[in-house]
Amino acid sequence: MSDLRQLPLFPHAPDSPADLNRHTHLGDTIGLFQGALLKEGKSAHTVAAFTADLQLLAEFCGADRSLGNFTTTQLNEFMHWLEYGRGVPCSRKSYARRVTTLKVFFKWLHQIGAIPDDPARPLLQRSGPAPLAEILTPDDELSALAFARGLRRGKKPDARPEVVFRLILNTGIKKSEAMRLLPADIDRTEPDQPLLIVRHKIKNVYKERRIDLDPTLLPVLDEYLGQYAQPRAKKGGLIFSCTARNLEYILADISEGADLPVRIAFEMLRWTSAVRDYQAGVEPDVIRDKLGLSEVSWVETFSKIKRLASDQASAEV
Repeated sequence: MSDLRQLPLFPHAPDSPADLNRHTHLGDTIGLFQGALLKEGKSAHTVAAFTADLQLLAEFCGADRSLGNFTTTQLNEFMHWLEYGRGVPCSRKSYARRVTTLKVFFKWLHQIGAIPDDPARPLLQRSGPAPLAEILTPDDELSALAFARGLRRGKKPDARPEVVFRLILNTGIKKSEAMRLLPADIDRTEPDQPLLIVRHKIKNVYKERRIDLDPTLLPVLDEYLGQYAQPRAKKGGLIFSCTARNLEYILADISEGADLPVRIAFEMLRWTSAVRDYQAGVEPDVIRDKLGLSEVSWVETFSKIKRLASDQASAEV
């Protein structure tokens, strides 16, 4: 298909669907898609839901990604991230709607001639119960920790892998929450019972969760902060001055270095943390609050936690 179409004066601010082409950025397309949905008679609720789904796509791929750069593989990776990597439960209903959003959106782009092919067409709707997440076995945890500690005590000591691994496994916080942490978010008032304060904003209301922190992690954290003090100073004092993707690479390196059969990721540690708490007899409401989940989303999540714990117990027999 030819790209010799009439372009707007400002290519990143299209005025109508006719201005869209494969070079248009995703973020500059959403408003026009909203208009097309309303024109088709879609309800305000549907438009809002589809918009939220595309904003998640923009969060995953970048709002500046060109429409012509989307592939079926990438859209499948996006759906996998929604289910396992985002840190927020994705129900079967939400999963199905998000697949529908992608199909409707890219079909519309293809029909108006903005893109030559529809990358969402091959996407499959899944039926049946959602597959369980992967979690670490106790042996996996020991192997991963041993490798991370080896890096901390190596010729070029690096405490960051151990801090990342233990912090997420201990607290079960989301990747986005980890990236916002400041040293001041560690409450050391009682050194034997330190707390991690996770602050977040919901509808202009600031709230916080206070999570018990393993006191043996504090000296490792201080060692890490000493090693990375200069980078942190340049990033406003954040505990983790690198990108979230770099932290994922660090966890993946631990997996490889420890010769694990699975690839460690934030979401895996988050589920493992919840299962460990459940196995230890922690009250469900305490686990829910620790994970920062609503009562509605907790129903499905708690069911999965119990199944994961049961499956792991059966495998160890």
